[in-house]
Amino acid sequence: MGFDPTAPEYDLSEIREKLSTRSGRQFWRSLEEVAETEEFREFLHAEFPAAVDSLTSSLDRRQFLKLMGASLAMSGLAACTKQPVEKILPYAKQPEELLPGTPLYYATAFPLGSSAAPVLVESHMGRPTKIEGNPEHPASQGATSALAQGSVLGLYDPDRSRNLSRAGQVLPWENFTAELSGVLEKQKAKQGAGLRILSEPSISPTFTAAMQKVLAAYPGARWHRWEAVGRDNANEGATLAFGRVVDTRYDFKTADVVVSFDGDFLGEGAGQVRHVKDFVSRRRVDEKSNKMNRLYVVESAPSVTGGKADHRLPLAPSHVAAAIRELAANLGVEVARPKGLDAHATAWLKAVAKDLLAHKGTGLVLAGNAQDAKTHAICHAINAKLGNAGRTVSYCEPAEGASALAADGIAALAADMAAGRVEALVILGGNPVYDAPADLAFGAAMAKVPFTVRLGLHEDETSHLSLWQIPEAHWLESWGDVRTWDGTVTIQQPLIDPLYAGHTALELATLIAGETGKSDYDLVRATWKGSATGDFDTFWNRAVHDGFVAGTQAADLGVAPKADLGTFLAQLPALAVGSDTLEVAFRADSNVWDGRFSNNGWLQELPRPWTRLVWDNAVLVAPSLAEGMGLSNGDVVTLAVGDASVEGPAWVLPGMAPNTAAVHLGYGRQRAGQVGTAVGFDANRIRSTKGLWSAAATLRKTGAHASLVTTQSHHSMEGRDLYRTASLEEFRANPAGEHHEHPTASAYGDWKYEGYAWGMSIDLAACIGCNACTIACQAENNIAVVGKEQCERGREMHWIRVDRYFEGDLDNPTLYNQPVPCQQCEKAPCEVVCPVNATNHSSEGLNDMVYNRCVGTRY
Repeated sequence: MGFDPTAPEYDLSEIREKLSTRSGRQFWRSLEEVAETEEFREFLHAEFPAAVDSLTSSLDRRQFLKLMGASLAMSGLAACTKQPVEKILPYAKQPEELLPGTPLYYATAFPLGSSAAPVLVESHMGRPTKIEGNPEHPASQGATSALAQGSVLGLYDPDRSRNLSRAGQVLPWENFTAELSGVLEKQKAKQGAGLRILSEPSISPTFTAAMQKVLAAYPGARWHRWEAVGRDNANEGATLAFGRVVDTRYDFKTADVVVSFDGDFLGEGAGQVRHVKDFVSRRRVDEKSNKMNRLYVVESAPSVTGGKADHRLPLAPSHVAAAIRELAANLGVEVARPKGLDAHATAWLKAVAKDLLAHKGTGLVLAGNAQDAKTHAICHAINAKLGNAGRTVSYCEPAEGASALAADGIAALAADMAAGRVEALVILGGNPVYDAPADLAFGAAMAKVPFTVRLGLHEDETSHLSLWQIPEAHWLESWGDVRTWDGTVTIQQPLIDPLYAGHTALELATLIAGETGKSDYDLVRATWKGSATGDFDTFWNRAVHDGFVAGTQAADLGVAPKADLGTFLAQLPALAVGSDTLEVAFRADSNVWDGRFSNNGWLQELPRPWTRLVWDNAVLVAPSLAEGMGLSNGDVVTLAVGDASVEGPAWVLPGMAPNTAAVHLGYGRQRAGQVGTAVGFDANRIRSTKGLWSAAATLRKTGAHASLVTTQSHHSMEGRDLYRTASLEEFRANPAGEHHEHPTASAYGDWKYEGYAWGMSIDLAACIGCNACTIACQAENNIAVVGKEQCERGREMHWIRVDRYFEGDLDNPTLYNQPVPCQQCEKAPCEVVCPVNATNHSSEGLNDMVYNRCVGTRY
C-alpha cells in the first residue's frame, strides 16, 4: 500500500513553527511535506508506480468492469445507435454520409439545474464522444467547464433507468398513459386541487409555456420548484432591492477592483466560463500593458475564486454576512455596523473600502448563493452607491422568466403532502428524497400520496418511493430550448436517439396539459415561429446550426434600487457575531455537484481543487480547529446540527475559516449506481430549511479512523522549480526576468526527440485550477478510472494534472496552481487546451514538455 495521508506522523504546532521560521519564498504541498515525516520521504523515493500492466494485474476484474462500464459502453455502441429522425444540423459542413474516423460537431446545450452551457459535441459515427465550447455563442465564447466535459459519460452509464415500471413491474407506455388519464379525469372535476408538479427551476421557454397550459387546465394545481444548490437567496435579494426578480450580470473585463463575499464566480454558477475568460483577461500582463485587476475574497471555505485572490479573508459564515455590513458602512451605505468582528477583519475591510472608493465606477461587489437575501440587497446598494451599476454591473430579465419566485418551493409541497392534500404528484427530474432539507421529511410525506410519478435518469432514492418510474432521456438525446445566463435563447438538439426509450419533462407536461400528437421537436419549433424574420425554415436551420437564436441576449433594464431600500437597510438591527460558536458551511461539490454526477467515474476520480481529494467528501476543518481538538486527517468525527448528526472523516485544510467546518453535498448516496452508491457521507441529513447553507453546529471525535485519498503528493517532479511567481511590482521592474522565461533544462530528463515534438505553454496568471483540462483530456482519450484503492497506491491514470502549492502560513496561505502534462504526451501528442480560457499554446521542436510562459502574477 502507498503513502496514507490519513495516518499522519506530524504535530500541527511544530508545522506552524517551521513555516513561521522559514526565510524567503518557499512552496509546500501538504502538511506531511512540511513535517518531513519518514513515511512521506519513503513515498517520494518510490512514488512512480509500475506500468499499467502491474495495475491491471492487481485490479479485480469485477471492480474494473464496474468502474469502466460507461467508458466501455462509449467505445462499443457504434453498431447499435442511430441519430434522431428529425433533421439535426452539424456545426461544420454536413457530409453526404458518415465517414469512419471523421467526426461531426453539433451545437447544443448542457443543462445544469437553473443554468445551461452552450456547447459543441463531437460525434463519431453517430456516437457522441467529446464536449467542446461553442466559440460563436455570446454567453461562453467557446469555453466549457469540467462538469460539461464529464457529462458525456453519463449518456453511456449502464446504471441508467432503462424501463418504465409501476411498483417495480415493467409495463408498456400505454399502461401509464391510461392510468394517468384516469387520475387527471378525477382532478379535472376538482380543478386540479389535489395535483402537484415538482420540477427544477425552468430556463426553457417551451417547458414554461407547457406548464402554464397545465395550470390553466387545472387552476387548483400547484407547480413547485426545487434545486438543492439554487439561487433563491439571490432572487429574494433582488426583490428586496428592486421590487422584482432580476438577474445580475457582471462585467469582469472592465472591473479594476472585484470584491467577492462567498461568491465562487470562477468555480461555479451560470456564467462561470464567461466570467473566467473575462476575469483572466485582466490578469495577463506584458511589457505593453502591465495593469491588472485586483481581487478581494471573503469566504468560509476555500474555493476556486479564493485561490486566485490577491487578498483573502477567511471568516465563519455568519461573519461573512457581518463583513459586508461593515464594508457597506465604510462606504456610506445606511446600515448598522455589526458587533463582534475582530480587529483584523475590521482593518482589512477598511482597506477594501478605500480601494473601492478610489475606483468608483470600475469596482464590483458580489455575494454568492450561500449568503442571505439581505446580504444580496446590500451588495446592490453598494454597487449603486459606487456608480458601478450600468458599468461593471447590469440587471436584466431573469433566465427563468418574470415568475422566478412565483412558483411555490418544496417546503409548501412537503406540508401539503404530510397533511394529505396531495392526491397526485408528478416529479420531473431532480432527486428530492435525497437532497430536500432533512426537516421536511420529504420521503415520509411523499409516502402519503396515492399516485406518484417520477421522471428520472436513474432509479434512485426518489424513484424507489414512486409508484411509476419513467426513464428520462439524457440531454444528448433530447430536443429543447434554454436561456443561458445572458438571456440568449439556445437550441438543444439531440445527437442520438434515446438509448432506453427515454422521455422528457416537456413531453410529460404537454401530456398532462391534454395535448397529444406533438413531439418535443414540434413544440420547440412552435415556440419560435413567431420570432422568425422571413422564411421560418431558414431561421430554424440557422438557429439549430449555430446553437442559438442571434440577438436574443437580455437587454440591460437600467433599473435602480427602490427608493425605500435605504430606509429598509437603515432599519436592520445590528448583526452581532461571536467567536465561540462552531458553524458548518454547506457547499456544492465541484465534481458531483448536488449528487447528480455521483455515478460518473471520471468526475469521482477527478481531484478536487485545494484538497486534491478523490472518491470521497470530508469534514474540512482549519488547522487551528484541528489543533484545539487534536484532529488529524482521517479522524472520524460526528458533526451535529440540533438533533441531527452525521459522521465523516476530517480533513485539515489550510485556508479554512476559523471555528468552521465545511462539508460538500452530493455524497452518501444509497441508490446512485455501481460507481456512486455508498461513497462518502450524506451532508443533507443535517441540512434544514432554516440552515440550507450554514448553521451552528457541534463537532466531536469518535475515535474511529477512515482512509482519505489525495493525489497531491503523486508523481511530483523533484529537482526543478515548483512554480515561478512574482509580484506585479517585480514584474514591472523586470518584465523579461527569469520568472518570465521557460527553463532551458527539460523537466523530464534526457529524451531523444525526433521529428515534431509537442509542448505546452501555460500562462500561470490565467490558470484557476478548475481541472477542466484534466477531464477534457480524459474524455478526449477515454482514459480509464481505477478507483479509490488504486489512487491510494499512486496509480491514477490522468495524463494531465493540476498540482496545488501553498505559500505562507497554515491559516491563510496563498495558493498556486501548476498544470503538468505527463510523459505520455511525448509519444502521443494531445490537442487538449484549456477548455475554460484557452491559455495553452502548442509549439514545435521544444525540448521541454512544460514551461511557464508567464509568471503567476498577483498584487
